[in-house]
Amino acid sequence: MARDADGVGCSSSSLGSTKRRKYDVFLSFRGEDTRKNFTDHLYAALKRKGLRTFRDEEELERGESINPSLLQGIEESRSAIIVFSLNYASSTWCLDELQKILQLKEETSLEVFPIFYGVDPSDVRKQKGSFAEAFRKHEERFAHDKMKVEKWRDDLEKVAAICGWELNDGYEAEFIESFVGEMESKLLDKSASSLGRLIGIEPKLDKLESIVESESKGDGFIGIWGTGGAGKTTLARAFYERKRRNFKNHCFLPNIREACEKDRLISLQRKLLFSLDKRSMEVTDSYEGMELIKSKLTNRKILLVLDDVNHIEQLENFTPRQGWFSKGSIIVITTRDKHLLSSYGVSDSAIYDIEFLTDSESRELLIQNDFKEGQPDENFLKLATNVIEYAGGLPLAIKVLGSFLCKRKIEEWEYALAKFKNYPPEDISKILEVSLHGLDDQEKTIFLDIACFFNGMDEDHIIHILETFDKDLHTKIGIRVLIEKSLVINYEGRLWVHEILQNVAKRVVYQESPGDASKRSRILSLDDANHVLGGNKVTFQSSCVCALL
Repeated sequence: MARDADGVGCSSSSLGSTKRRKYDVFLSFRGEDTRKNFTDHLYAALKRKGLRTFRDEEELERGESINPSLLQGIEESRSAIIVFSLNYASSTWCLDELQKILQLKEETSLEVFPIFYGVDPSDVRKQKGSFAEAFRKHEERFAHDKMKVEKWRDDLEKVAAICGWELNDGYEAEFIESFVGEMESKLLDKSASSLGRLIGIEPKLDKLESIVESESKGDGFIGIWGTGGAGKTTLARAFYERKRRNFKNHCFLPNIREACEKDRLISLQRKLLFSLDKRSMEVTDSYEGMELIKSKLTNRKILLVLDDVNHIEQLENFTPRQGWFSKGSIIVITTRDKHLLSSYGVSDSAIYDIEFLTDSESRELLIQNDFKEGQPDENFLKLATNVIEYAGGLPLAIKVLGSFLCKRKIEEWEYALAKFKNYPPEDISKILEVSLHGLDDQEKTIFLDIACFFNGMDEDHIIHILETFDKDLHTKIGIRVLIEKSLVINYEGRLWVHEILQNVAKRVVYQESPGDASKRSRILSLDDANHVLGGNKVTFQSSCVCALL
């Protein structure tokens, strides 16, 4: 059986391949030599570094053929560590693993890292010493298949020629610490280079790093603020992967809002504590977890990402107020609510207002998600322009639409676009509607009115209209809250709601009474107005506003 090392704050992507890898490392070793000593300590050290590692758990070989799960484990790994020990070559399984590893090294981007544990590399390369004895037995056993044995010899010669690490009389603990540190650096460098394949990420990363540098003398708190689906988490993850090798203590805590809604706060606290002490800690309740985190974080330098925060209490459960961390710490908070950041003491200069994608970036992302096998033809490019216009630079929308439209015909594109303008895909609606859940009744009323009727109008004019209808609406502060929650944008004195969010708002109104427009809070179309008035239904809901005003 194989076990996946649950890395803390770890993100893995393929190296030079579009296939996503499940493991960072595949461990190849001779069980009877090193399973319960060197390899076990190496595995634990890789796990502490957050490197997801495949390790075969079978104690004994069963049959002559290699276990298919091992072959799959190699295929799903970014790299392979081969621990050559005294009896490595006596195992046909080990030799078959080695053959598969070198095959993938040639065919894909699999990286190979040999460790010579108590053996001389020349013995491996030339099959001397214990390796000579092992091959004498293989030649007797496989006398009918000499090519098989010769292939094993060739593989050993090839892998022994790779620059590796030797451990003979040195201290194992020091060797493992040094080796794993190099592994972490090599794999993280590769992960960082793959970030360039994320469309539009580099300029955002540069801007975020500029903010971090300019705030280096401050308390270390950095905010990434923007609407749902704008790429806040992606940017935070990219920044984390680029910087974490510079920190002994680092942790990425994803989806905090969702975790708190599902009562998983304590599990995230345990994850943060594990990243600090490299050992599991028992936490009975969130208060105990908060106190433990405070005590462990005091005077430590840490890189910490708190993703998708929507309440100050969540911050208090993970990070004490400013002044607890060692100089040089970076605490990145992603949120849809700018006021939350300000309330926690994050200065405006330390908040990155994430930008939407440009049209060219949107086009590139759409092609990447939709046309995976090449460039689209001219007819599809014309439709792609409509998709890009509808998405309005929102990465989430482009990815969802691109995946949905992938390999569909032109007429299906046209039908889908017409449908989505009234009914946004559920994958988009769910994420955007989350922002509405945190509004009180007045704020929600103001938002729905702006989204449904006043999108793009002058802010003062909107305030005048809404306060004329309801003097107790407190429109000015309500609009301020909507801007802070990334639901409304003030551009040159005019208020704008993203088109997809606007359609989500209309959908919210429709769901108030799907079968009877007269029972909805707002009349959104001429057809609905004619239906209501023509049917002599003059009794509207008290908050009803007609789109014809």
